[in-house]
Amino acid sequence: MTLQLDARQRAMLVEMGLPDFFPDRHQDESAPAVVTQAAAVEPIEIERAPPALVRAEVVVQPVSRRAPSPVPAQDRGVESLEWDALAEAVAVCRACGLGASRRNAVFGVGDLQPDVMVIGEPPDDNEDRSGESFGGPAGQLLDNMLRSIGVSRDNKAFIANVLKCRPPGGRRPMAEEFAQCEPLLRRQVLLLKPRVILVMGRFAVETVLQTDEPLGRLRGRVHAYGGVPVVATYHPTYLLGNLADKAKAWADLCLARELMKPPAA
Repeated sequence: MTLQLDARQRAMLVEMGLPDFFPDRHQDESAPAVVTQAAAVEPIEIERAPPALVRAEVVVQPVSRRAPSPVPAQDRGVESLEWDALAEAVAVCRACGLGASRRNAVFGVGDLQPDVMVIGEPPDDNEDRSGESFGGPAGQLLDNMLRSIGVSRDNKAFIANVLKCRPPGGRRPMAEEFAQCEPLLRRQVLLLKPRVILVMGRFAVETVLQTDEPLGRLRGRVHAYGGVPVVATYHPTYLLGNLADKAKAWADLCLARELMKPPAA
C-alpha cells in the first residue's frame, strides 16, 4: 500500500520523530504482514458492521485468563445503560474496590460517533487527578498520532482506559479488578460503535485480548473485541523513551486507518 501524505500529515510525522519515514517514498520493512483478501471477523454484536478487513489477517484471541466476576454484569444492569447513565454508573462504581482509593474515575473523552476508539493503560496519577484520559506529554504525542491519520479527540476518535480507576500506588491491576470493570468498557464499545479499536500498551493489550503473548507478536495482526476489529500497538509513554519504535507504531496506525474506511459499496 502506498500512502499519499499531504503537508499537514508529514508535519505530524516530523512531530512524532519520524522525519524520514514517509511510506510513499520507501517501504517500511517492519510494516505488518498482509494478505490480499478480506477476512471475516467474528459475528458482529453492534448495528454497524466493521469495514472489510483489507490486507490484514484476523486473529481472535481466546478468552482464557478472565476471572469470573463476583457480581455478574447482568445483575448490575450494565448491559441496559445508555451513555449518560453509564457515565453516572462509572462515577459511583465501587464494584472492584478501587473506587475507595481513587480521586476520580476516568470515563473517557472524545467524539461519541468515532471511527477509532483508543484504549490505553490503567489511569496514572495525572489521569486520576484530572479524570481525563491521556494527559501530559503522552497525551500530546497521542494527539499528534491521531491527527496523522485524520482524527482527533474532538473528531472521530474516543479515548478511554482499560480500567476506570487507578490502582493504589499505580500497581498492576488484578484480574478480578478488570473482570469487574470490563462490562463497563464493553458497554462503551457497544454504544460508541467504532470502526476499529486501537489498544495501546502491554497491560491494556493483554487484558483486552486476554492473552499472554508479547505485544511485539500481537502487532501487525487484526484481533477482535466485542465484534470490533482491534489493532495492538505501543503506548505513547513507551514511545517517548523508545524513539526507534515510532516507525512500528506508524505501521500500526496505517493498519488502523485502513480499518477505519467504510465498507466498499
